[in-house]
Amino acid sequence: MRELWTWSVIAALVMGVLVWGLTFWAVIFHRKKKDSPEFPRQTAYNVPLELAYTAVPFVIIAVLFYFTVIVQNHVLEKKDNPNVVVDVTAYQWNWKFGYRSIDLGEGGGKYDGVDQEAQAAVESAPASEAEAEGEHAQPGPIHGKTPQDLSYLHYDKIETVGSSNEIPILVLPTGKRIQFELASADVIHAFWVPEFLFKRDVNPNPKENHSDNVFQISEIEKEGAFVGRCAEMCGTFHAMMNFEVRAVSPDKFAQYIELRKPASEGGRDMTTAEALQAIGESPVATSTSPFTTDRGYKQASGVEGN
Repeated sequence: MRELWTWSVIAALVMGVLVWGLTFWAVIFHRKKKDSPEFPRQTAYNVPLELAYTAVPFVIIAVLFYFTVIVQNHVLEKKDNPNVVVDVTAYQWNWKFGYRSIDLGEGGGKYDGVDQEAQAAVESAPASEAEAEGEHAQPGPIHGKTPQDLSYLHYDKIETVGSSNEIPILVLPTGKRIQFELASADVIHAFWVPEFLFKRDVNPNPKENHSDNVFQISEIEKEGAFVGRCAEMCGTFHAMMNFEVRAVSPDKFAQYIELRKPASEGGRDMTTAEALQAIGESPVATSTSPFTTDRGYKQASGVEGN
């Protein structure tokens, strides 16, 4: 995407210089002379020239369109069997991350992270108080569903849930294909990691909203901590709805997952912070900080702790 924008800007500058050059050339060398009643030579109804004026812009647009489609197809490409599948759930005003499946290769086998019990419970839960009391449910505004129906959300055995006191950290491996599955529990949000040059809307009821809530990245190239943000105005604390992507080596990631696994599966059942500390990483976010939910709290921008 960066290369597409760079070359598009260069092409626009070249075209701009050409247009400016022709404009000043016409102004300077084809002015009506002050002491002459004659107009400069006119080129109206010059069919070859007008055809060129029409054809050249179409060629330019076609070239830009071609490269845009090539880049878009690359960005939107999805391959079978990604190494890591992450469930991303946005809600006012924080994030929940879960690992749906993990396959790092190297003989480790594929880990199925779906919490079957929690998933079954939410899918069978009554969507409204009327259903809970045995009354006939009224059809809702979302293709017959009520806004209380959250059966489309995903639940996993290893999850990280953000709070007002803790920035949620999504730990991911470098050099691996990663798939994200996005859903919102309330209003529209957006999943945005500025340094990764992508932003995706996070919709409630993605299927009913005809939105493609699944996308992949080919790899994270380097280790580090990268701030993530909500980029869709979603209410009072929208500007503070941040998270962090912590990119670690595949070996560290495998260790992290083993530490996070439930004890029933041979894991240590550690929290995100405990597992990060155990693999030598900062247990708290380093790219952003928590926010206060006190609506009466006021502090000048840039003050330490803001």
